[in-house]
Amino acid sequence: MQDDQPTRTSRRSGRSGRHKAPGDLAASPFRADRDRVASSAFFARLGGVTQVVSPSGSGLLLHNRLTHSLKVAQVARAIAERLMANTDNVSRLDRLGGCDLDVVEAAGLGHDLGHPPFGHLGESVLDRLARHRFALPDGFEGNAQTYRVVTRIDVRGNEGDGLDLTAAVRAALLKYPWTRLSRPQPHPRHLPAPPRGASEPDDQPGTGSAKFSCYSTEIDDMIDARAAFRGMLEDWQQTVEASIMDTADDIAYAIHDLEDFHRVGILQHTSVSHELAEWLGHAVEFAGCSEADLAGDGLRPGCSLERLRRRLHAKDGWIADDEAFVSAVKKVVANLVNKLLEVPFDRSQLAEQAISAFSGEWTQRLVEGIQVEERPNTRSGHVALAIEQWHEVQVLKFVHRRFVLQRPDLALHQRGQDRLLSKLVEALDNWLIDRSEAARLPHRLRDLFDRARAEFAQLRSDDPELLLGPDASEPADAERLELMARGRAVIDFVASLTDDQAAALLEALSGRTTQLWNDTFVL
Repeated sequence: MQDDQPTRTSRRSGRSGRHKAPGDLAASPFRADRDRVASSAFFARLGGVTQVVSPSGSGLLLHNRLTHSLKVAQVARAIAERLMANTDNVSRLDRLGGCDLDVVEAAGLGHDLGHPPFGHLGESVLDRLARHRFALPDGFEGNAQTYRVVTRIDVRGNEGDGLDLTAAVRAALLKYPWTRLSRPQPHPRHLPAPPRGASEPDDQPGTGSAKFSCYSTEIDDMIDARAAFRGMLEDWQQTVEASIMDTADDIAYAIHDLEDFHRVGILQHTSVSHELAEWLGHAVEFAGCSEADLAGDGLRPGCSLERLRRRLHAKDGWIADDEAFVSAVKKVVANLVNKLLEVPFDRSQLAEQAISAFSGEWTQRLVEGIQVEERPNTRSGHVALAIEQWHEVQVLKFVHRRFVLQRPDLALHQRGQDRLLSKLVEALDNWLIDRSEAARLPHRLRDLFDRARAEFAQLRSDDPELLLGPDASEPADAERLELMARGRAVIDFVASLTDDQAAALLEALSGRTTQLWNDTFVL
C-alpha cells in the first residue's frame, strides 16, 4: 500500500501512525489511542453518569457508565483474543479489514463518551429538545455525540480538535456508521432489511434513523475513518472491531444490569418466575392467541414473553427459532430464576459469590458463542453471537426491560429527570442569548457556541442540504443558523455533565441555592 493511501493508522492531523506523537507513552499507535481515551476527562466523568438509575443514595454498588465501559472493554478484548487464536478466523478478519486487540479495547472504553446525564432518558430528552426547540435535523444521539467528542470537542494538548485518533479506532466507535438522514447514499434505512438501528422509530415516522453514530458536522471525519476499509465493507457495515465492541456491549448490558437490580431487591423471584414458567407451561396456547387476545389478557404472566417471541420473528426472522427460544427461556429459568433470584440478596459473602458466579458463567458462555461471518445478514455484524446465545441475550434483556424499565417507580424518577434537563437547557439557552451577559458566559459554553456557529456556516457553504430537516424545503437562513448553533452548543454543554453536575447547575441557575462556589461544577 502506498504512503498516500489511507491506512488504519492514519490520523486526521496527517501524522502517520508509524511515528510516535508527543505525549504518547506507548509506541503502538493503537495502544496510544487506548491511553488517550482512558485519560480523557470525558471518560472520567462517566463515573458520575447513570447506567439505568443513579447510584447515589443506593448504599450499594450499582454500575455507572464508567464501570460499564470498563466491562465492555474487558469483554471486547476477550472476544478478540478468542477469535484471533484461530488461524482461519485471522484470515477472515484480515479480509474484512483487520482486528487489533488495542483497537477493540479502545472502542470498548470510548463507546459511551458522549452519553448524557441520566442514562437513556437523557438521550431522549436532549433529542426532543434539539429537534423541536432548536430545529437541529440531527437532533441528539449518544453514539453520534461520542463521535463528536473524540473528533471535535475533546482536547489533547494543543494539537487541534478532538483526540486525533487513528482511523481504525474512530471507525471502531462507529457502531451505526451513518447519519440520521442522509449519509451514506443510499441511506441504509431504505434497504429492504435495514441494519439494526437504521429504521425510523415506529412512533416518530419521518424523523430518520432511530440510531446513528455521526452528525452532519462530522461527516468528513466518518468518511476519512472508513476510507481504510473501502472495498472490504459496505458503506453501512460496521468494521470487525466495531462489531466486536457492539457485541460486547450487548453482553455486558444483558448481564450486569440484572446483577444491579438483584442487589437492590428490584428484580423479584416471584414475578420473573411466573412470567417465564407460565409461558413455558402454555407455549402452544400462547402461540394460538391473536394479538387482540394477548392485549386483552393485560398483565397475565406469559403474555409479554409471547410478544417478545413474535417480535423476534417479525424483526429478525433470519435467526429467530422457536426451539432455540424455548431453550433460552429454560436456561434463564435455571440459572437466573432458580439459582440467583431464589435467595434474596443480603450482602453476605455467599450472596456476593452467587452474583459473581452468575456473571462469570454467563459472560464466559456468551463469549464462547461468538463467531465470524463474512457475509452476515444486514441485521447482524461480521462478529456475532451464535443462534443459541443470541436467543439467550434476547431473553435476558427482556427480563431487564419487563421487570425493571417498565416499573412505575422508575417512570416517576425519570419524569423528574426529564423536567430537570428541560429546565436546564432552557436556562442555559436564555443565558446564551442574553447579550448583556456575553462577557460572563461560562467559558466552555462560549467556546462550544463559537465552534457550532463556524461548523454550521461551513455546512451551509459546502453542503446546505445537510441542514435541511425532514420537512424543510428552504435553505437555513442566518437566523435559523444562529438558533441551531445555540442548540448544538447548549446540548454539547449539558451532555458533558454528570448527573450531580446537571442537578447542581440547575439549582444555581434557578436561585434555589445561596452558595456562591460549588465544587460540583466549574464554569
